[in-house]
Amino acid sequence: MTTTNILDHFCALEDPRQSWKVLYPLPEILLVVLCGVLAGADDFVEIERWGRRKLEFLRRLLPFEDGICSHDTLNDVMNALPGELFCECFTNWVSALRDDDPEIIAIDGKTSRRAHARNGRSLHLVSAWASRQRLVLGQQPCDEQENEISAIPMLLERLELTGALVTIDAMGCQHNIASNILAKGADYLLALKGNQKSLHSEVALFFDAAKGLDRHTTTDADHGRIEIRHASVCHAVDWLNADRAAPGEPRFAGLTTIGMVEAEVEKDGETSRSRRFYISSAHLTAVQLLRAARAHWGIENCLHWVMDVVFHDDLMRLRTQNGPANMALIRHTALNIIKQIPDKASIKVRRKTAAWDDEYLFNAITNRV
Repeated sequence: MTTTNILDHFCALEDPRQSWKVLYPLPEILLVVLCGVLAGADDFVEIERWGRRKLEFLRRLLPFEDGICSHDTLNDVMNALPGELFCECFTNWVSALRDDDPEIIAIDGKTSRRAHARNGRSLHLVSAWASRQRLVLGQQPCDEQENEISAIPMLLERLELTGALVTIDAMGCQHNIASNILAKGADYLLALKGNQKSLHSEVALFFDAAKGLDRHTTTDADHGRIEIRHASVCHAVDWLNADRAAPGEPRFAGLTTIGMVEAEVEKDGETSRSRRFYISSAHLTAVQLLRAARAHWGIENCLHWVMDVVFHDDLMRLRTQNGPANMALIRHTALNIIKQIPDKASIKVRRKTAAWDDEYLFNAITNRV
C-alpha cells in the first residue's frame, strides 16, 4: 500500500476550515501529524518541531509548498475534524490490511484520564482488536464507561465480522449486543457477571456440581509466577431458565455454550484463585474457550498497555471538540503501521528507529520494508 492510498482512505473527510483561508492542505496536516506520532512526537508542539526539521523528508511524500503550519493550527484542525467520519475512514483503511482468515476480535474500553472536556468528563474509547493479526480495527468514543453499552453496537456496525469470534467483557453481556454480533455473521463469547445476576448464579451453581464435562488445563511459569488454568464447557443449555432480565425478555440469541475458566496463581509464596464464566454462540471446546479467553486479554497487553507506556496516551491533555478522539485514532493508525514492519524489535524501539532513520520511516509509511 502506498502513502497515497493511505491518505485516499481519508479523502471523504471535508476540510472544516473556510476554503479561502486554507494555506496548509488537509492531507499535509494529516501526514505530518501521523509521521510525527510515528517518530515519537507526543503533542502538537513536538509534531511541529519535528516537521520543521524533517521538511525535506515530508516533501518526498507531499508538496508542502508552504512548509509546516504552527502547532496551534494543527491543534485547531484535529479538533475540528468530524469524529464519526474519521472513525469510518480509519475502519476502511484497516479493512485493506486484514486477511480473510477467521479472527478473534476483542472489544474493550479504555479511559484517557487527562484527555477530557471542560466539564471534567474523561475521554473513554471502546476499541476493537484483532488478536491474531494484532491490529486495531476501530474505535468508538463515549462519555463514560457506563456508556459502553450504547457505544459497542455503533462500533460493531462499522466492522467486517464475518466468521469472527467476538469477545467482550461483562459490560457487553447484553441481549441486543449478542444479536447484533450474530447479525454480522459472527459468533459471540461474552463474560458473565453480576449484570446478568440470575443467569450468572445458575451457571455458577451448575459448574459447582457438574461432572463429565469437556475440560482442559494449562500451566505457565514465568518471572517467579506459576499460573494453572482449568477450562470447562457444556453444550447442553436448554435447561437454562434464568437468562432473562425480566419476564418476556428474549433469551440470548444463538446460545450454544456455557463455560468456566478457573485460574490458580502462585507468586511469592501466596496463592490466589478466581473463576470466570462465559456464554457463547459458538460450539467451543474447552481448548478453544481457554484460547479465546486468553486472546481477549491481549487487548489489555498489546493495545491499552502500549498506548499508555509507548504512546503516552494518558499524558495527552486535549480537552475540546473532537481532538481527543481524533488523536487517539492517529495513535491507533501509527500502531497499526508499526505492527506491519517486519522488525523483531519492540514497538518502543521501532518508534525510536522511525525518529532516527528517515528511510525506515519512509518505508513504514509506504509499506516498502
